[in-house]
Amino acid sequence: MKRFLLFLPLLVAVTVGYFLYAGIGKDPTKLDSALVGKPVPEFELKDLQSPDTLRNESLFRQEITLLNVWGTWCPACRDEHDDLMWLARDKNVAIIGLNYKDNRDDALRWLDQLGDPYQTVIYDPKGTLGFDLGVYGAPETFVIDASGVVRYRHVGVVNKEVWEQVLLPVINDAQESG
Repeated sequence: MKRFLLFLPLLVAVTVGYFLYAGIGKDPTKLDSALVGKPVPEFELKDLQSPDTLRNESLFRQEITLLNVWGTWCPACRDEHDDLMWLARDKNVAIIGLNYKDNRDDALRWLDQLGDPYQTVIYDPKGTLGFDLGVYGAPETFVIDASGVVRYRHVGVVNKEVWEQVLLPVINDAQESG
């Protein structure tokens, strides 16, 4: 038994090393989503700007849309905001915001100061829709086709490079397949 205890630290080190090695080279922005290929989950949440208006999954059944998960507490969301403004203004991309686990007044002030790239902002203060989408944090952006099916999930900042190399090809594919 004493000999086994001598090898225990080696066994622990090998086990930890295996799991660390298994994660090397994996892209942290490519988290699998169980929702890819499935409809946006059913929900009913208030609109950020118009609290008397309820929003639901029918928002995503008109055109190909980006659903951008953001919060004022998220520094990376601030980093991507100018690029979202560019996409909405110059590329005419339909973007719906999901204000995630945030304060309504802070979020309204943020959009007033930085601009509003969103067609609509769903207010999700408890994170219920975020949970149903499998959101780990913010920012996350989903490509949703015109029939309300999630085509892709991007974890991290959306910038011009991500737009051109990742999101635009997914949108083009969704347009072609119809």
